[in-house]
Amino acid sequence: MSIQLIVGLGNPGPQYQATRHNAGFWWLDLIAAQKGLSFRTDTRYKAQVAEFSLNGRSCRLLKPQAFMNLSGSAVQALAHFYKIPPEAILVAHDELDLPCGVAKLKKGGGHGGHNGLRDIHSKLATADYWRLRIGIDHPRHQHGQDVIDYVLGVPELTSKIAIDSALTRSYDVLPLLLAGDMGSAQLQLHTVSAA
Repeated sequence: MSIQLIVGLGNPGPQYQATRHNAGFWWLDLIAAQKGLSFRTDTRYKAQVAEFSLNGRSCRLLKPQAFMNLSGSAVQALAHFYKIPPEAILVAHDELDLPCGVAKLKKGGGHGGHNGLRDIHSKLATADYWRLRIGIDHPRHQHGQDVIDYVLGVPELTSKIAIDSALTRSYDVLPLLLAGDMGSAQLQLHTVSAA
């Protein structure tokens, strides 16, 4: 099934804009920049939204404007209104268990302690949606730094460059995602990421 809704996870407000936890927002901002889109605030969903079409298929972008642990309400509301099933939803989020520079596509599974995913699981009453896991590395590799401080911190330049590269490669598989060719998207993204 083709992806009809792409959700980027992050925390609203300028103080969080450059932090690792906002990697999902970064990917949606990249898509918007490449497609010449502007996000608009939609109070029905308490989110910023945009829409585009590619090869005759439309897709909505959603950046919830509640804090991370309350992300699910916006996803549920928009998906319900447009009758988008969970398997047509892709959630982009930061991933501690992947190194910077790596991005992986996955369907289903646990939330791994990620508060945004946990709330989406709860609100959709299923884990049967796609995720784009954007590697930000783990603080245990950063001298035992606290996880919360780490995800709410700004990555150093070399890490940010690597993350941006992963975001660009993820953008490159967008046509495959909208065509529903998830296997080819995974193969292309994971093969390059592993190189």
